[in-house]
Amino acid sequence: MQKPVGIGSERVLAGLAGRGIVESRSPWMHEQEADALGLRLVYALFDFSDRNWADEDLPKLLDATQRVGFSGINVTFPFKQAVVPLLDDLSDSARAVGAVNTVVFQQGRRIGHNTDCSGFAESFRVGLPDADLDCVLQVGCGGAGAATAHAVLAMPGTGTLLLHDTDHVRADTLCGQLQDVYGADRIALCNDPVVGARRASGLVNSTPMGMAKFPGLPLPADLIEARHWVADVVYFPLETQFLAAARAKGCRTLDGGGMAVNQAAEAFELFTDLRVDRQRMRNSFAAF
Repeated sequence: MQKPVGIGSERVLAGLAGRGIVESRSPWMHEQEADALGLRLVYALFDFSDRNWADEDLPKLLDATQRVGFSGINVTFPFKQAVVPLLDDLSDSARAVGAVNTVVFQQGRRIGHNTDCSGFAESFRVGLPDADLDCVLQVGCGGAGAATAHAVLAMPGTGTLLLHDTDHVRADTLCGQLQDVYGADRIALCNDPVVGARRASGLVNSTPMGMAKFPGLPLPADLIEARHWVADVVYFPLETQFLAAARAKGCRTLDGGGMAVNQAAEAFELFTDLRVDRQRMRNSFAAF
């Protein structure tokens, strides 16, 4: 891989594009790890809500960051799928998931990667070992949902994955894509979350619900039972209303911190071609 602009001379430029991200810990994690590696890295936040930008401005942002020498940018809600047509190529993981959270600018080309899928899988492995995966209800079928769905279905012991989204077209599209890969008998649409929660052994929130600018729960609190394990992809705040309700009922829970650190570590390596110390990044995340 070609070294990004700035290594060994000036600086590496990277950033994050999304909505409601002013509290993101990504700049801190990336810049702290760069400092520890003796690298000068500047990580910018491009919050479309805070800057009053339209979603349609995403191509302009890609053009501008590529032109001024960024190594790449991360993308989050609501751009993980919208960014795909703007890229020149996809990594195997991004192509399989159908969503991108990391764009690398390399030799004049834009390459899309997905580090969310492996990031969630590793966080789940560490945070919820031996969780009952017989039936999992996932709420959210957007870019993050595509990644977590692939991660869940690839885990040993997973039985059925139920998909629920208020956007029925989006849910149906993801369901069909997953059935093509994992088999029609392992994935089903769930239009009624009441029924889904009763069937499920675990619940996953893959929506932005719970973020500072998107308060609320992805499911009514009364659907959560003590027998459920509950996972959330949101990490700012770490203690979402969803997780607080689950903990109050005695559920095993997994916050979005582990996924955030793991996906950031992989993205950092893609931006810089340097190996990170993941425990050091976890410590930076916790110290924020």
